Amino acid sequence: MTAREIARAAAAGEISAVEVLESCLGQIEAHDGAIGAFAHLDAGLARREAENLDARHKAGMPVGPLHGVPVAIKDIIDAEGLPCERGTVLETGRRATHDATVVRRLRAAGAVILGKTVTTELASAAPGKTRNPHDTTRTPGGSSSGSAAAVAAGMAPFALGTQTMGSVIRPASFCGIFGYKPSFGAIPRTGIMADAPSLDHVGVFARTVDDLALAELLMGPDGQDTDARNSPGPLSEIAAGEPPLKPVFAFTGTAVWDRAEPSTREAFAELAGSLDAMVDEVPLPRQFEAALDYSETIMSAEMAHELGHYLDRDEDRLSEGLRDLIARGREVRAVDYLAARDWQGRLRAGLDRIFDRYDAIITPASPGEAPGPETTGDPCFCTLWSFTGMPAINLPLMTGPDGLPLGVQIIGRYGDDARLLRTANWLARHLAFEEEME
Repeated sequence: MTAREIARAAAAGEISAVEVLESCLGQIEAHDGAIGAFAHLDAGLARREAENLDARHKAGMPVGPLHGVPVAIKDIIDAEGLPCERGTVLETGRRATHDATVVRRLRAAGAVILGKTVTTELASAAPGKTRNPHDTTRTPGGSSSGSAAAVAAGMAPFALGTQTMGSVIRPASFCGIFGYKPSFGAIPRTGIMADAPSLDHVGVFARTVDDLALAELLMGPDGQDTDARNSPGPLSEIAAGEPPLKPVFAFTGTAVWDRAEPSTREAFAELAGSLDAMVDEVPLPRQFEAALDYSETIMSAEMAHELGHYLDRDEDRLSEGLRDLIARGREVRAVDYLAARDWQGRLRAGLDRIFDRYDAIITPASPGEAPGPETTGDPCFCTLWSFTGMPAINLPLMTGPDGLPLGVQIIGRYGDDARLLRTANWLARHLAFEEEME
C-alpha cells in the first residue's frame, strides 16, 4: 500500500496502525538481514506509538493526514528516544533528546517512526552496510542508502533522506523508487546533522508521485533554520491534477554527459523519441561547466567546518576519503569560497529562463545502473541541481542492460515544486500508457 492508501484506510477504520506496523516489521524480519537498511529498530517503541494512535482513533479524536503511516528516518536526523549515530563509530551510543523539526511534524501528522536507516559515514561517501534490494551485490547509493532500500524492499512506505550532492535522487534511481529533493530551504533542517549548509536539502522516498507530495507536511519555516523558506505548496492538490497543456521538456546532458554509460545514452534517446515533439535538446551555456568545481569548493570548505572536529578528535577512525575531503576544505581560500557562493545565484537565474518555455528539465539521475558495494556511485548528474537549489524528482521509469533500475530525473523552477510534481505525475502516467500500448 502507498502512504496515502494506508492513511485513508486507517482513518476509515479499515485497518489499524498496529496492523500496518506489524506488516512492515514482518518485511523487515524477512528481508533486512540480507539488505541491511536499518541502523536502529525499536519495535517496542514503534508499537507503543501505533497503539496510542489506535486508542486516539477509537476515542473519536481527530486523526492526521499520515495517520498510521510508518516512516523510516535517516540516521543523521534526531528522533527522541532513538539512537542517532550518524554512520560513524565516533558517535556510538549517541541518543537524541529532542525531535528534529521534520520528525516533530511527522508525529503531529500521525506517522509512526519506524526506525533509523543506515547512512554512509557522516553522510559522506564511505559506504555503509546496506545493499541494493534488486541485487545485493550492488550499492543502493548514498548517503541516504538505508532509506531508499527500505522503501524499495517494502519495509517502509515512506522515508526521509538528505541530499548535499546526489544523496536522494541517486539512491532512488539505483533502488527503482520515487525520490524528491524539494527546492532548497523548503524543509527545515533543525535537528539534522549538517554536512554543507549551503547545499544540504531534506528529501523523501515513496512509491508514487502522489506520496512524494506528502513532503508538504514537512515544509515551512520553523524559526530556527535560517535558510528555511515559505512552503512551495500546496503540493498534493496540484500534483494530482492534470496540466492545462501537455508538458514540454528541455533535455540536457549537462557538462557531464560523457560520464553517462552507453546504455544510458541509448535509453534517453528512446525516451526522447517517445516524447517526440514534447522534448527539445537544450544545451547549457559554458558557464555551467564549472558548477561541479564550485560545488566541490563549497562542500569541502563547509564540511571541513562542520565535521573537522571529528578529524581532530580521532582521525584514524575516519575513512581516508573523508580525511582527505576535510583536509582539502581547510585549504580553500575565502575568496574562492565566496565566488562559488555567488555562482549559485547566477546559475539559478540562468536556469530560470528555461522554465519560461519548458515545464521541466529532463536528464539522467545517474550515469547508469547501481555499481558494486565498494562505492555509492557518481552523483554528477545531480550536483548542478543541488548547487542551484532546484527541485528534482527521480522517476523509476527505465531499466539498464542488467535489468536493474535506471532513473529519469526531472528538474523544476526554483520554488515551483507543485508544477514539477504535477509534471512528474503526467510523465509517469504517459510513459506507462505508452508501454501498455506496445
